[in-house]
Amino acid sequence: MIANLVQLAAEEEQNPLVPPGPELLVGTIAFAIVFFFFWKKLLPNINKVLEERRAAIEGGIEEAETMKVEAQSVLEQYKAQLAEARHEAARLRQEAQEQGAALIAEMRAEGQRQREEIVAAGHAQIEADRKAAASALRQDVGKLATDLAGKLVGESLEDHARQSRVIDRFLDELEEKAEAGR
Repeated sequence: MIANLVQLAAEEEQNPLVPPGPELLVGTIAFAIVFFFFWKKLLPNINKVLEERRAAIEGGIEEAETMKVEAQSVLEQYKAQLAEARHEAARLRQEAQEQGAALIAEMRAEGQRQREEIVAAGHAQIEADRKAAASALRQDVGKLATDLAGKLVGESLEDHARQSRVIDRFLDELEEKAEAGR
């Protein structure tokens, strides 16, 4: 049997790249049927799916571009709000500094006024104390002078009106001498 096959192969020496005629005809018809089926049925479905995919991709790209523009707009708004907030904070800080300076100046003025009131009250008190001391001293000096004059004269100078006039005249003369000596 092998010998028969070898003999058959030797008799028919054909080109291995070119098939026999009936096989070529059947292969061409089968290829045409498969090609027609793919062209009519499968190719439109493939094109439809590819077109949908292309539309989805383009829509996604357009949506991404839209979102990018919107995000850029939101970013610009955020930056503007941030700059405005910084400006407002600087303005508030400046106002606070100005109010603080005004408050410090006001407190200094109030302190100065109170100090002047205290000094004036102290001066008034000193003047009142000086007048009270001068009055007390005048009375004491007058009494001592009257007693001394009474002892020198040997007579009592108890007349109060006369005593007051003598004392006042004496002290006025002392004051005039003191003022003249200055």
